Amino acid sequence: MKPWLALGAGTVLATTLLAGCGGDSDHDDGANPPAAEPTPSSLKLSFLGRHGSGQFDQSAAEIPAYHAASQRLFVVNANKGALDIMSLADPANPTLEDTLLTGDISAGSEVNSVAVQGDLVAIAVQAGTKTDTGFLALYDANTLERISFVPVGALPDMVAFTPDGHYVLTANEGEPNDDYSVDPEGSISVIDISTPEKPVENRATFTAFDGQEADLKAAGVRIYGPGASVAEDLEPEYIAVSADSATAWVTLQENNALAKLDIASATVTDILPLGEKDLGQEGNGIDASDEDDAINIRAYPGVVGLYQPDAIHAYQSGGRTYLVTANEGDARAWGEDNDAYWGTEGDGCAGDASQGFVEEFRVKHLVHASGFDRRCGDDLPPQLRALGAGGLLNPDTFAYCGASAGDPGECRDDEVLGRLNITWTEGYRKHENGDPMLFTAAGVQDDANGDRLMYDQLYAYGGRSFSIWSEDGELVFDSGDAIERFLASDECKLGTQRTLDCKDYFNSGHDEGDAFDSRSDAKGPEPEGLTLAHLGDKTFLFLGLERMGGVLVYDITDPAAPVRVDYLNTRDDWATEDTESVLAAAGDLGPEGLVFIPAKDAPGDTPLLVVGYEVSGTTAVYQVNLQYP
Repeated sequence: MKPWLALGAGTVLATTLLAGCGGDSDHDDGANPPAAEPTPSSLKLSFLGRHGSGQFDQSAAEIPAYHAASQRLFVVNANKGALDIMSLADPANPTLEDTLLTGDISAGSEVNSVAVQGDLVAIAVQAGTKTDTGFLALYDANTLERISFVPVGALPDMVAFTPDGHYVLTANEGEPNDDYSVDPEGSISVIDISTPEKPVENRATFTAFDGQEADLKAAGVRIYGPGASVAEDLEPEYIAVSADSATAWVTLQENNALAKLDIASATVTDILPLGEKDLGQEGNGIDASDEDDAINIRAYPGVVGLYQPDAIHAYQSGGRTYLVTANEGDARAWGEDNDAYWGTEGDGCAGDASQGFVEEFRVKHLVHASGFDRRCGDDLPPQLRALGAGGLLNPDTFAYCGASAGDPGECRDDEVLGRLNITWTEGYRKHENGDPMLFTAAGVQDDANGDRLMYDQLYAYGGRSFSIWSEDGELVFDSGDAIERFLASDECKLGTQRTLDCKDYFNSGHDEGDAFDSRSDAKGPEPEGLTLAHLGDKTFLFLGLERMGGVLVYDITDPAAPVRVDYLNTRDDWATEDTESVLAAAGDLGPEGLVFIPAKDAPGDTPLLVVGYEVSGTTAVYQVNLQYP
């Protein structure tokens, strides 16, 4: 027997429960405490098995959770709008047992998230109309009978138990509809489940911050939805909870901030801006072009990344709480399929701004010498056109790529910054009242005669990294450009058997065949989902890369100095044509949610990692091979 098979992986860190790892967490704290768990020196993942839904690129496997007593997986299947229930009794062969639907709670409703603790399954239920009130539903993990449900805020997108089991929390994203005619307030529901049959919801709102828009913006919180109040603009995404169950931190992804929550009083106590990542600093470089047919990771002065994390978890080190985030990035894009929003040259570029809001734009279109109107009827947001007729680059900042007054030089070339997707909503020079300063086409500031915006900085989406923060939102560590550089290295290998060179498929997309470099202009590998495992005296991070795929593993025991220990990507077919029939059989594409299962709870007493892959529609099971000195 291998050493790691004979040794238990011990108890998952309390916050790992938030990723969905269930089972009975009670133990005897009296005369017979559990033996101390040995600490592994490292670990390595190996593929064990998968369940395939047969649905490609339909989000048929997203968020997994695990119930130890029944050895069941609960997996969000967005394609069905439901919860798939699988047996994990044979980890190499997960099998579908049943599916939970929620139409009797709300017609047309959909399941967005799931978590398990003890014998309770909690699911976040989106109403048939996503802007309507959502629900939190509780089920018995053994019988699959529904115990209760309770209304929460609009679009509950993530659900988490507190480690003490007293509460369930939901992050109610409150996204607008496509034309922004309805924009619900974002909120966080705190549900007391002391009596599961009679849950009691208290809702933490952001209305106390209404009227503080100027101060929040000045601090770095992105408040920019058209016509939205602060409470409407903030969109809770993902939740982490402290080990003592007193405090939660919630990512506000589009807003590039965290909300800090006092759980007992259901009160948002603070909004913590995350700031900007300087992509002009060595060690923070990116590959910014998808059309140079090359790996070109470099620093770009004047360009910053918005961290905009998706998943977040909390853990303790040295008696302090730290927060780990997957810095995916996300743009608001509503009404992008509505022709009325974009307008045409024939109507003078008068797209209908009431029909949507799209903030994403390429650098090459933002600073073209001919101005914005050349993009009429294509991708010119009417809100941008209302600000000015074109954009310029600050020649002092962007001189390195040839920018001068009125001329972007080579900066807008496809091989430099031209292809990079950025937000037009930030970075241009403003007056103290927030109005844009206007410049002539020659680059002279002239509000009376100018019609051009002057961009001093360009804001890209996502950090292409993971970060570790203090509980007050201070940056402790960021992985910089280490993920992209690893994917470009000779060390990185792809496939179940680790035989393919990552660099041959660098920054590929998750729904494409041979797509070298195709995601470099967007958000690169896009770290999105994560979970943690506490093994002995060490904490390990499992980080899913949404686009490139696979799971990176880091030892984050020292929050200031994480160490990469493994990477496994079980997509085996990379070189074939971009067809659904091929990609559906390629392996595992597009990791979304992850859950670690400690040895004491896992079938066979071997620690496991389960990952839901939204594009391939597969739920993959990995063996976690612990290594000891």
